[in-house]
Amino acid sequence: MASTDIDDVVGYWDRDARRDGDRVSHEAFGWTQYDGRGPGAEPLGGPRSALELGSGRGDAVAALAAQGVDATGVDLSGEHHRLALRTWGGLPGAHVVHGQGRAVVHRPPPPAAAGARPRGARRAFSHAPAVPGSHGVQGMCGDGFTGRQVWIHRWAHEPGTWADLLTEHGFTDVRVWVEPAPEPDHVGTLIGTARRG
Repeated sequence: MASTDIDDVVGYWDRDARRDGDRVSHEAFGWTQYDGRGPGAEPLGGPRSALELGSGRGDAVAALAAQGVDATGVDLSGEHHRLALRTWGGLPGAHVVHGQGRAVVHRPPPPAAAGARPRGARRAFSHAPAVPGSHGVQGMCGDGFTGRQVWIHRWAHEPGTWADLLTEHGFTDVRVWVEPAPEPDHVGTLIGTARRG
């Protein structure tokens, strides 16, 4: 059986967009995989503008724009870009771009990618927590445990390691935590915020 590797990351996210269909919302901003769980836009610190890398169908961009933030989302998936344009293309303050944020989102860890950000800019990110005791690049089954073999690599660290990496790379006001899932034995969401010193 042939497998698909990270080289097909665009195809993976295009398939993800087709699975989501027209499920969209700009009523709330979310960091976790659970609707209505976790913080809203507070970790961003009330920006006038925001850039989201890997913006998917644009829901977070729309939620920020609805709050008066000039928000731009960049996504490498043409399917996600088309869905975002169709859904949010007329919303004032919401901009979606089809671009190669892949080098930033999928390859190096966020501290290395953020060096070009302006001083004082706040960086915020979320992802599934690292497997306990593991850090760095980790593999996962991109389509779950059924269907085609699709291997996706992601960067993941435990909260203390993220905090150390961000501090070492010149960030200040660092906060990294795991937002718990609604059920105690379910997967939470790691959320990190920091300011470029």
